[in-house]
Order: sequence, then structure tokens, then C-alpha cells
Amino acid sequence: MKRFFEILFTLAAAPLWLPLLAFGVLAVLVFLGRPVFFTDMRSGRGGVPFRMFKLRTMRPGEGSDAERTPRAGRILRKLSIDELPQFWHVLKGEMAIVGPRPLPVRYLPRYSASQRRRLEVRPGITGLAQVMGRNAISWEEKFSYEVQYVDNLSLALDLKIVFLTFLRLVRPKGVNASAEETMPEFTQNA
Repeated sequence: MKRFFEILFTLAAAPLWLPLLAFGVLAVLVFLGRPVFFTDMRSGRGGVPFRMFKLRTMRPGEGSDAERTPRAGRILRKLSIDELPQFWHVLKGEMAIVGPRPLPVRYLPRYSASQRRRLEVRPGITGLAQVMGRNAISWEEKFSYEVQYVDNLSLALDLKIVFLTFLRLVRPKGVNASAEETMPEFTQNA
């Protein structure tokens, strides 16, 4: 049932997210140039890798995340417009609307047994860790919220997280871990 509702929601909300995505593509072209999309291999359900698309918000090259992110990129991230291409992954079945955020494939061998439980469900565009602090919370807190989500999976919890996500879009906070980084690399070994 969850998959049916995700497809229905994604298609019903298309008149809202498609114009925002078009605006984001235009902003990236004007302020950052090509390529428009950032792609990265991420872990899906069961650790199965997939190529995830986001709008590019940083310039390539050396320097901190803050130095490489122009004002337009910060706005796209703050409003989560950079995440809108992930609705395509929902339609393809690689992602859910709600679930643990898809992390880079290189993190797979670093998970503890408990942290690996996040892979029991499809990754999401938003999730419990995002509404509880996003990048302003530690990796340990993120994983704790993600496992809590897996343990309490329900339509009611998904609806609550979607509602809280809309509140966070109106009042963004926790977009970056610090003034310098979006989020530090996860380095803990299992």
C-alpha cells in the first residue's frame, strides 16, 4: 500500500514540484552553469546501489563546502529544491517519499549491525532524522532516528514526517552541520 500511495502522491503533487524543479534547473544554469545535476552512487534497500540525482548546488574544485556554495546554491539547499529530482527515483521504485536518507555506497562497510538496519527499507526523500535535526545532529543521532523509523514503520508515522517536513520547508533549520560543511564524512567503522 505504501508504494501505491507514494506513486499517487508524487503524481498528484507534480504540479507543485515540477515548476519548482524547472526553477531550480534554471537557477543552476544561470548561477553555476553545467552540469545541472549532481549524481552519486547511493545505497538503496538491502544495500543495492543506484545512481541518485540532485540539483548541483556547489562549484567543483578545492575548498570548504561553504566556499564552493554560491548564494543560489545555499537557497536551493535551504528550500530543499535540490532534492526534487528524487521524485523520479520514487516513481522508479528506488526510493520512498519517507525513509532513511540514501547515503553513499562507500559507507556500507562502516555501518555497525544496528546502523545497517536502515537498509531494511527503501531510502527516502525525507525521513525522521531530517525532521529531527537534518545535518545539525550527529551521525549517531541520525542512525538512531533511522532505526527508530524502521522499528515503527506505519502510514501514520509517514504522514507525521511529511507534515513535519512541510513545516521545516517553511522554517528551514539544520541544513548544514556547521558554517563550513553540509555534513562531515561518516567514518565510524563497524
